[in-house]
Amino acid sequence: MRQFANAISWIFLPLFMPIYGLLLTFYIPSQEFDISKPSMFEMEYSLKAQILFLFLVFVTIAPGVSFILMYKRGLLSSVEMEERKERLFPLFIMLSYCILLFFLFWKKAPNLFLPEYIYILPLTGAIVALICMILTIRFKISLHAAGAGIFVGYLCAFASNQIEFHVVLIPIGILISGLILSARLYLEKHSPQQVYLGWSLMFIASYLSLKYIPLILQ
Repeated sequence: MRQFANAISWIFLPLFMPIYGLLLTFYIPSQEFDISKPSMFEMEYSLKAQILFLFLVFVTIAPGVSFILMYKRGLLSSVEMEERKERLFPLFIMLSYCILLFFLFWKKAPNLFLPEYIYILPLTGAIVALICMILTIRFKISLHAAGAGIFVGYLCAFASNQIEFHVVLIPIGILISGLILSARLYLEKHSPQQVYLGWSLMFIASYLSLKYIPLILQ
């Protein structure tokens, strides 16, 4: 059982969750209410591949390598960042990469040439990283649970703007969240309060960001 819980924790690392969300919304049929907007599903495969690559570099690989280097140099006691105070700088690094990714998309494809979620996701990542930083000053929350909450928040916000979307993905996302939270509790990495708080706050933050940032960018 411990091996299964560890596998769940690694498969659903917070750094992987944005990639999973993008893959679902890129390759599962959907249709915006506003048909004049660029569609995630109808984008060319080559463009999807380029966007996935950039997200993979800025949201997964670069932060992950940064955290490993910090661990190698003794700045982190473990790559899981179990100590609350050690999380502040890694979260700042995550925030910085998200902002860089947003400005990269904005410079290379201005005026919402791409589907708005491509711009909104990095900004949402920056917002939730900032919220996690503020919380971490006083509290410890589960970053795994936070990542799961962001994942479900993204699916819910995306589905709310679609005429056609496989809404069964939302309960599947909640089920995956349950597995992640249960794994963290089973491994005794967090208290129930830390996982529930991490999931619920980041679900709310990501959902509201994804819903209302487009109004600011218009």
